[in-house]
Amino acid sequence: MRRTAIYRDDLFLQHQPGYGHPESPDRLRVIYEALDHDQLGKRFIYPKFSPVGPDVLQLNHSAALVKRVMNTQGHELMALDPDTHTSPRSHEAACLAVGALINGIGRIFQGEIDNAFCLVRPPGHHAEQENAMGFCLYNNVAVAARWALEKLGLQRIMIVDWDLHHGNGTQESFHETDQVLYLSVHKYPYYPGTGAALENGTDKGEGYTVNVPLPGGQGDLEYARVFNELVVPIARAYQPELILISCGLDICKGDPLGDMQVTPDGIAWMTRTMVEVAAEVCQGRLLVTLEGGYNLTALCNGALAVLAELSGEPITGDWPINLSAEKAEQLAQAQVPCPALDQALLIAREFWPI
Repeated sequence: MRRTAIYRDDLFLQHQPGYGHPESPDRLRVIYEALDHDQLGKRFIYPKFSPVGPDVLQLNHSAALVKRVMNTQGHELMALDPDTHTSPRSHEAACLAVGALINGIGRIFQGEIDNAFCLVRPPGHHAEQENAMGFCLYNNVAVAARWALEKLGLQRIMIVDWDLHHGNGTQESFHETDQVLYLSVHKYPYYPGTGAALENGTDKGEGYTVNVPLPGGQGDLEYARVFNELVVPIARAYQPELILISCGLDICKGDPLGDMQVTPDGIAWMTRTMVEVAAEVCQGRLLVTLEGGYNLTALCNGALAVLAELSGEPITGDWPINLSAEKAEQLAQAQVPCPALDQALLIAREFWPI
């Protein structure tokens, strides 16, 4: 059983984007309640962690954006864009969310934990250097990657983003560098409009942005092919020192914002695949952070599937999410048609020996 840390805090429930907003505190509440059920949560480590300050946020964001978000403190509902709203403690929650990722990376490199799942909100991958957008105030994973490059001296970080929506903010942050490889699997065309297959980076970063734009309706077998045939071979070729996952569970079947058909089995397979490749290329250094996911049942089951695979211990009880040997074999051999993946593979082979 691996030493898996969970980053959680009730402050994340204090971010209130407004009545009826899909990115509600209930998203975390249902997962936290599951972890408090019987013996389930006792198998994990719950580290203490602190919010970051403006100096850390400005590793990836402009001082103007940080000031804009900071100025929402103490105010009732404010809008940073049509979809992105804040409440009195939203800025605090956003600073703590970034702090969770940084603390987790630090503990992984200190050998205190093997991997981590940051159950935080607001999410982050849409936030650009100058703009909060798409429910996101700061780009949690991008700030954390910048911190790891600067403070830990890393040279190669891989970010895998499987949210339904393309992580435009993360792509923007790293499209000119080879120090961070950003690989996104998402629906396209769809919000935010970025993430075409030919968006593959510029200058030193050419080839270090890899997009797999899916048309919608894909499920476990298609996602398994993406990971088996593209994500794992590129990870082996790149040899990252750390892998970060933007875990969007809005790809799950039944999500109100999407039409993907991924089940907890598919989420488990993707996580298992990344755990195994991390063990192979970077001593298991893997950190997962929550992005989207708006069907509460699917969100909770998906999160528990991730945790089961991170820890290497089946979850028993009320959640039918454990990946059977039979289903794992089916996903390992997935051969369903997926033209969008075939196109992405052709483009990726221009840059990678896969």
